[in-house]
Amino acid sequence: MTTDPAEQPDARTTAGKAPSKRDRKSASRLYSVQALFQMEHSSQTVDQVRNEFLDHRFGAVYDGDEMMEGDVGLFSALLDGAVSMQAKIDQMTDRALVAKWPIARIDPTLRALFRAAGAELLADTTPPKVVIVEFVDVAKAFFPDGKEPKFVNAVLDHMAREAKPEAF
Repeated sequence: MTTDPAEQPDARTTAGKAPSKRDRKSASRLYSVQALFQMEHSSQTVDQVRNEFLDHRFGAVYDGDEMMEGDVGLFSALLDGAVSMQAKIDQMTDRALVAKWPIARIDPTLRALFRAAGAELLADTTPPKVVIVEFVDVAKAFFPDGKEPKFVNAVLDHMAREAKPEAF
C-alpha cells in the first residue's frame, strides 16, 4: 500500500492549547517525512520544500483547523541530514531490511521515514530509543491499521544499534 503523506496525517493543534516543546518536535518529525516524500516525488530542492513547509504548514490555518507549529531547528536538521547523509542512511536501512527488499522497493513513505529517522540517529542529539518511539508513532499516523509500525520498530532498532552501539 502506497501512502501519500500529503493526503495523510497532519499535525493539528488542540483547540485553545499551545503545543508543548515535545509536541512541536513530534510535529517536525511528521513534517520531515512529508517533506522528504515530496522531494522524492517532485523536482523541488530541499530549500524549496523547507520554505513551503515553513510558510504553509507550520501554524497555518485551513478550513478552521490550525496546523501545529513545529520545531524549525529540528525540522531543518532532519531535512539537511537526510539529504547530506542519504547514501549512508540508505545503506544502514538496507542492512536492516531483508535481502529481497532493498530500500528502493519499499513504500516511499517508509523510505522517507527511515531517512528522517536515520538523520536523527546519526545527529547524536536524541537518545536512540526516543527516536525509535517517535518515528514508530509517525508510522502509526500514516498506517493506523497496518503492520508497518512494527516493521518500522524493527528496522529502526537495527539502525540505532548500528549508529549508536554504545547506547544499547
